[in-house]
Amino acid sequence: MPFTIDIQKAGLETSVQDFPGRYGYWEQGFPPSGPFDMWSFRLANLLVGNAPDAAGLECQFMGPTLGFTAPCVIALTGAEMNATLDGEQLAMWESVAVEAGQILATGFAAKGARAYLGISGGIEVPQVLGSRATFHMAGVGGLEGHALKDGQNLTVGDGKGVAGRHVLECCRPTIVDDGIWQIEVVQGPNDDWIAPEGIERFFASEWKLQARSNRTGYRLEGPDWIFAEKASAKGPEHGEHPSNILDHGYPVGSVNLCGQTPIILVNDAPSAGGFINPFTVASAAFWKLAQSKPNDVYRFKRVSVEGAQEMRREIDRLCTEASIQ
Repeated sequence: MPFTIDIQKAGLETSVQDFPGRYGYWEQGFPPSGPFDMWSFRLANLLVGNAPDAAGLECQFMGPTLGFTAPCVIALTGAEMNATLDGEQLAMWESVAVEAGQILATGFAAKGARAYLGISGGIEVPQVLGSRATFHMAGVGGLEGHALKDGQNLTVGDGKGVAGRHVLECCRPTIVDDGIWQIEVVQGPNDDWIAPEGIERFFASEWKLQARSNRTGYRLEGPDWIFAEKASAKGPEHGEHPSNILDHGYPVGSVNLCGQTPIILVNDAPSAGGFINPFTVASAAFWKLAQSKPNDVYRFKRVSVEGAQEMRREIDRLCTEASIQ
């Protein structure tokens, strides 16, 4: 039967999310939100026997401390946060039985940036526009529209999880040790605003993730961009700077060029604006963005649309019972 979890410490930014998030309302300005690392999130739900769209927790950089008022089964995936259950090390990528009165404590992310907690029965918060995902900038979804706060309570539904299930190591995301990530991108929609030598510079360069980054956008530091002639020889309605364009839609994952600063628009990003988007990160590469930290380095790899779609299908294949033992 449903029960509550006491949020003793909320962590840095712990939020309720569900997969795939809030799709279908982009034209009204509502982004998809949902788990940044969908791969780890989906595996957490799978481990505890939840439906794929059940809500769980995304724990960013520093996780929460939670008190359980009833027995359940949990699974922690994604970033390594040195989690303990009543002071004993908690196994990751594995379903674990929790008894009433036990305390789950998670710390700072030692490897990776975001951990995901699946709880058998799923977190029960009201759906808003078809999703329980938190979009905190608009106060929509999740628990009262924002990240968790100390002293709040989460309601969990009726679950039937089984302890002792684990994800095969070959079926998990591999978080890099050296802070250097290969990020797959598709060219477009505005790659013709960048000169050919500028496109090659983009792929040949290293780009550092700045600290001023969040679930709205990932701000990068790197070499100057080289614009095509059309970026300057344009009508005044497009704006003065070569990176300006008449307002148009932004794809999720677009590398949005604001002046000379590229910003990768991610789960909670705006839907439109007046800057060009020369490249778009493949959705199957989002987990790498989610698990990277400030000052990590990105090296971008060009893939076709078909290649990006196959990457996504591969993650879909890995988020099935075939990955569980």
